[in-house]
Amino acid sequence: PALPPTLPSENVPSSPAPSLPAGVIPPPPPLPGVPLPGGAPVPPPPPLPGGAPIPPPPPLPGAALIPPPPPLPGAAPIPPPPPLPGAASIPPPPPPLPGAASIPPPPPLPGAASIPPPPPLPGGAPIPPPPPPLPGGSIPPPPPLLPGGGVPPPPPPPFGGPPMPPPLGGVAFAPFPVVPALPHGMKEKKKYKLEVSMKRINWSKIEPQEIGENSFWVKAEEDKFEDPELFAKLALTFGTQMKAKKPVEESEEKKAAQSKKKIKELRVLDGKSAQNLSIFLGSFRLPYEEIKNIILEVDEEKLSESLIQNLVKNLPEQKELNALAELKDEYNDLAEPEQFGVVMSSVKMLRPRLNGILFRLMFEEHVNNIKPDIMAVTMACEELKKSESFSKLLELVLFLGNYMNSGSRNAQSLGFNISFLCKIRDTKSSDQKTTLLHFLAEICEENYRDILKFPDELQHVENASKVSAQTLKSNLDSMNHQIQRLENDIENFPKTQDEHDKFVEKMSISFLHSAREQYEKLSTMHNNMTKLYENLGEYFTFDPKAISIEEFFGDLSNFRTLFLEAVRENNKRRELEEKSKRAKLAKEKAERERLERQKKKQQLIDMNKEGDETGVMDSLLEALQSGAAFRDRRKRTPR
Repeated sequence: PALPPTLPSENVPSSPAPSLPAGVIPPPPPLPGVPLPGGAPVPPPPPLPGGAPIPPPPPLPGAALIPPPPPLPGAAPIPPPPPLPGAASIPPPPPPLPGAASIPPPPPLPGAASIPPPPPLPGGAPIPPPPPPLPGGSIPPPPPLLPGGGVPPPPPPPFGGPPMPPPLGGVAFAPFPVVPALPHGMKEKKKYKLEVSMKRINWSKIEPQEIGENSFWVKAEEDKFEDPELFAKLALTFGTQMKAKKPVEESEEKKAAQSKKKIKELRVLDGKSAQNLSIFLGSFRLPYEEIKNIILEVDEEKLSESLIQNLVKNLPEQKELNALAELKDEYNDLAEPEQFGVVMSSVKMLRPRLNGILFRLMFEEHVNNIKPDIMAVTMACEELKKSESFSKLLELVLFLGNYMNSGSRNAQSLGFNISFLCKIRDTKSSDQKTTLLHFLAEICEENYRDILKFPDELQHVENASKVSAQTLKSNLDSMNHQIQRLENDIENFPKTQDEHDKFVEKMSISFLHSAREQYEKLSTMHNNMTKLYENLGEYFTFDPKAISIEEFFGDLSNFRTLFLEAVRENNKRRELEEKSKRAKLAKEKAERERLERQKKKQQLIDMNKEGDETGVMDSLLEALQSGAAFRDRRKRTPR
């Protein structure tokens, strides 16, 4: 006997029934109204604990009813729903054939959720929950929520499985703080315990991982400046913020003025081009043929940078020159700018020729613009690494900063950003009368006079601060590009029978080889300069790609100037203090002399009252010797 066919209305597969111990397919549940074997009627389903009895769902329209499965061993049988009026009953399927294996339900897909039961039909009651799992059987899907019920707890783990771990909560594991080891054998900076709170130094602290093996900060030894007297001065001067600068509002006004002048009888050129060309021709006042021959012959005596620059700027385009060349038979009828165009149109490769001549005329100027800048940066890099006084200054600043920053996040710094040097003067004393920069200059003058030599040892820093690395490289690239273009123009230059045309001869033999040679030297110098600056970035621990040459040496040049000004201001202040002190001493001396004179005069007056003749004579002799008696007489006697 074959299995019953699948009902046409079974679109949603039902969850697989639990496997029986004997491995036999259980018969389907009895249909509503059909008596169980033995003739017993099917009892109604028992109500759920604490809930109202759940009526069974009605059958789908046109679908045959499926009988319920038999009750599990030891469990109460689940009664089927009552039959609907007029529903036909289907007899149960025959028993399996002898020796036929039972068909197990398909296993669930990996990671797939259990298949939920089909939703109830419109107007129907919820579907009753599935039977409980057998021992060792698979876990069926959880029953649907009852109306008004809460979320049920998750099902228990499979029989014999490990228990679920307890939820994490409460106290989390606190990580142990790990103190990173300092690089390259550096020792941790000393902590200072301050008796009074100090003004803080807001420097950019260098982190240990940023310091290279060859960095200056690896060998910096600032502890040698430790001195109780210096600590006392620091506490007195800085013991115990920055005004926000208002952005300058800039307003730009643009005015446009256009003026148009018409030039009559123009055949090819537009009015503006003709006017500019007329101004050019009027300013040089040379015959057109002479200008042409100067260019053809590359006449170095008559060529000038201004002539070629203006000619390149005002020369008509090649298509306009070609159009003017066709009007050479009407030369006398053309305006002067167009007559000039007719003359110049006969020169082959005119614009490349003019560009090459202009490059030759300006080449020496290009070299003089590039070479001093490369030399300034190169010398400044070498001076910085060689200057012992500047190194000692950095150590002193590091020492002062770590002492003043004790107890703050910037304490125990291994080093600081060089740009901080310009901000030293922003730290003012407690009485606002001096700054840390003036204090630093005064300490150097009193105890470390060798540090005062660093401005003289950094002579090229100021010139290096005016160098733009970007402009420098752009000028070098432009020079190389123009040399290459000239080489290509000479290689492709057409042969000419004109004896006046000496462009190839003069440009290739006397200039091009020398220009290429000088460029190669400048390029080598520039590469060396770049390498020195990169080494300087490693030495002082900064990123040479992020901080430009102009910015780095600008900060150093500014600090150098500020330090020298602080030294001068300290000297001026000391002079004023000395002058004030001398004036005070002179005033005190004059006051003492005045009091002594009054005292002696009073003694003379009191002589007769005491009756002491000896004392009178002694006082009189003393007054005569000192001249006090005569001075008093002169004051009383009118002239």
